[in-house]
Amino acid sequence: MAIQTEQTSKEIRQQLEDGKRLERAQAEWLWHNASDQELSELSKIVRGRFFKADEATYLLMRIINYTNVCVAKCDYCSFYRLPKDKDGYVRDKEYIFSKIDELVAVGGNFFGFNGGFNPKLRIDYYVDLFSSIRKRYGDTIEFYALTVVEFLYIARLCQLSNQEALKMLKEAGVNWITGGGAEILADSFRLRHSPLKYTVKEYMDTQADILDAGLKTTGTMVIGFDETLQERLDHLDTVRKFQDERLQAGKEGLFSFLCWTYKPYNNELGGEEISSREYLRHLALCRIYLDNIKFMRTSVLTQNQAALNGLNYGANDFDIPWEDEVTQLAGAVIEKDVERVLDYARQAGFNPRLRAVNLPQ
Repeated sequence: MAIQTEQTSKEIRQQLEDGKRLERAQAEWLWHNASDQELSELSKIVRGRFFKADEATYLLMRIINYTNVCVAKCDYCSFYRLPKDKDGYVRDKEYIFSKIDELVAVGGNFFGFNGGFNPKLRIDYYVDLFSSIRKRYGDTIEFYALTVVEFLYIARLCQLSNQEALKMLKEAGVNWITGGGAEILADSFRLRHSPLKYTVKEYMDTQADILDAGLKTTGTMVIGFDETLQERLDHLDTVRKFQDERLQAGKEGLFSFLCWTYKPYNNELGGEEISSREYLRHLALCRIYLDNIKFMRTSVLTQNQAALNGLNYGANDFDIPWEDEVTQLAGAVIEKDVERVLDYARQAGFNPRLRAVNLPQ
């Protein structure tokens, strides 16, 4: 058995060095058999196709939670409030502007919106908000307007086609919709935990519509619930096939891929956090398997210092988050000392530089 294991490792390494693709069965084999060091080394082979060995980039950003009212009822969420809950809120423009101003004052260059499926907010709310941001700030700062699933909910709520809703958002100054709401792209998982959050097909079809409308979007994944290895691999398969189809057709694909970890506090699902070691192993597998996505991102928000070691497991990019109520309520701890976070990256052997969100690389 040891001889076979050694031979398989050598074959996979040679395959990656030759620029060839890892197959699903090989990814499963690596998960069960490869050491941490081997996964790190293999991920660096694929990372090296895109970036120099010590190259790393980051964004200083904030998630602005514009509402906590949501009817999706995902059992892993610590953030949502139902429509009649006394703690429910909708933020006005002045509140949102103040959050943006605070971020700009500390050198931030990017923010994202994350809220929920709020049945009282129609598309006019979003068009007014995003156009007001563009009018006030121009192109001096960039933002993710919504997650894929929030966008899909809004379009259906307002009885608009995806194309009609995207046209309205684009005219309001929206350039990006983030891949949030993916969690695990396996319908078996979604039926267990988020049955009101759309099927895998609905999610991926919407991502295609976003890209076809001339907006940009990203790939995301959250691990550490109760998902199986096969469900994780289903997710990676779905993303890779989607990206293949886009690129082979000469179309724009997903800009980046970000994986983070579930925080099990203050919600219905509960459970225990997975280890940083498991996260890093999975991150390496993502980098090796998703050989058609250039930017691989590691999650400082959920992994803190350990996330910067993710740069040695295939990642090349990270956020320094200033705020995110969704994950903070579930147990995430925000590190606002930017230099300390950058030092973690330097200690891991990298030279981090601030990047603009719209870099075409």
